[in-house]
Amino acid sequence: IDIAETGETTDQLPRIMRAIRDEGYDAINVTHPFKQLVIEHIDRLSPSAERLGAVNLVIFDEGGSVGHNTDWSGFRTAIDHGIGDLQGGTVVQVGAGGAGAATAYALLTLGVERLCVVDMQQSRAQALVERFRAAFPGSRLETAPMSGLDAALAATDGIVHATPTGMELSPGLPFDPSSLAPSAWVAEVVYLPLETELLRESRRRGHRVLDGGRMAVGQAADSLRIITGLEPDHDRMWQHFLDLI
Repeated sequence: IDIAETGETTDQLPRIMRAIRDEGYDAINVTHPFKQLVIEHIDRLSPSAERLGAVNLVIFDEGGSVGHNTDWSGFRTAIDHGIGDLQGGTVVQVGAGGAGAATAYALLTLGVERLCVVDMQQSRAQALVERFRAAFPGSRLETAPMSGLDAALAATDGIVHATPTGMELSPGLPFDPSSLAPSAWVAEVVYLPLETELLRESRRRGHRVLDGGRMAVGQAADSLRIITGLEPDHDRMWQHFLDLI
């Protein structure tokens, strides 16, 4: 259900959710811009969704609707596969929305020692780090204004981009990667296109990059596990994903 095609707006989410339930869906995946907005239209949340304040999977059953979050575990799998050990490292994240909550949580579970979150709305970045500070006392969580991004990039082991910039409907560079140290890695959550302008420019500059496809497949595999109770074939899903795009 693509609101860019239907002409609907976020204000029509209550009607959309009613229609989905009335049409007999057992589950839906939820993406931008609804991952946080959908929460007020769900009966209850899983522990991870409640902790993150964002939902990307809704299950419908006899007891109502349940919101889950598999974005964080999907991103964790992607980092494990494409970047490797982050224990004790420093990471800058740009974006503090629904996807940003998931990626930040995943980074902290992987043992990142210092996480700096940057967002156009610094209050949103601050709210995100405050949400996780008590749960990860061994990590240093902080924010920086967009005006301080270049300085933060110069001192980081890697950067995670977690905003819609770079998507087909929002093309462009979310920030200039020229301030990154040559050894820094760049991870993206956008997967359509698979190679965003940020990844193309970062690769050109010699940085190790991780596209958003691995997170997309990871969250899908985890979602299918919750929906069906079966263990998905992750490698087969990855190949299918590549065929689709």
